[in-house]
Amino acid sequence: MATNWGSTEKNIMNQNSTNRNIQSHELIKQATDNALYGSTLSSWSQHQKIAMIASFAILGFLLAACACSKESAKPALVGVSSSTPTTITPTGSAAEAATSPAAALPTSAKKMANKRPANVTYSDVNSGVSFLYPRKFALATGDKALPQLAAVGDVPMNFVQPGGVSVAMVSVPGSLYRGTDFESAFFNVNVNRDVSEEQCGHFAFVDTRDADGEADDAERVKVGSIEMAMTSGFSANIMKQAETQYFHAYKNGACYEYVLGLGTQGFATEGGIRHVDRDEVFARLEKMLATVKIEPVAEHVAERTPTSVASGKE
Repeated sequence: MATNWGSTEKNIMNQNSTNRNIQSHELIKQATDNALYGSTLSSWSQHQKIAMIASFAILGFLLAACACSKESAKPALVGVSSSTPTTITPTGSAAEAATSPAAALPTSAKKMANKRPANVTYSDVNSGVSFLYPRKFALATGDKALPQLAAVGDVPMNFVQPGGVSVAMVSVPGSLYRGTDFESAFFNVNVNRDVSEEQCGHFAFVDTRDADGEADDAERVKVGSIEMAMTSGFSANIMKQAETQYFHAYKNGACYEYVLGLGTQGFATEGGIRHVDRDEVFARLEKMLATVKIEPVAEHVAERTPTSVASGKE
């Protein structure tokens, strides 16, 4: 009986020992699992942190790159050019400003600046004579400045002494008087250095148009700023008429003669041709005479045959 109890107790003790071993193994396994699980959790959190930091770094880099690309794109847009012109239509106040008289002023001023003057200045360095004449009129100088009228041929100088020379002549174009009996008209300048101041106030021939046939004395007139002696001449035939006006002024030791002439076909008008307005023609010639100026001339410069210079000044 004692023996059976001992065997049972031994079995119980063995069973208890086994259970303790099992519990020890379970505790060891649990501790091992906990250690591995904690290590895994610690390792996963560290990688997660690194990944998150890397993500933020990449995001910041991308934002910075995007901002730089936007800034660098602006100058590139400014520099873009196109071969096709772009038309911009102004609206509102911009259109009104573009069509205002002030906006058109520069163009008008430019056109006016390019417009040639209507008158030309003629000047002669030897005689000191200068005057204005219309650009459309014809100018002749020196030996070519010899006026003619159909009724009398060459128009003579009217000095009381020989020695006169022709300086310049301006001819009026016939196109100004189409449909009339106008034939020719001129303004002529002569100079005579062999005439005294007293003699310059007289003429070789004077107006003989007086009804009683007696010669008229020379008149004293002022044309422009110059005091002058003046006389007229007239001649005609059945076909032609010629009328002249002579003016004398003394300066620079010489007598200056200005001749205004008009030729017409006054006695032979047919087919409705009108008589030209003689007063209007002479008024046009007198405008040139009124612009005459005489500058001082040194004795050694003055010559018998003057050299003429024409300029485009007004």
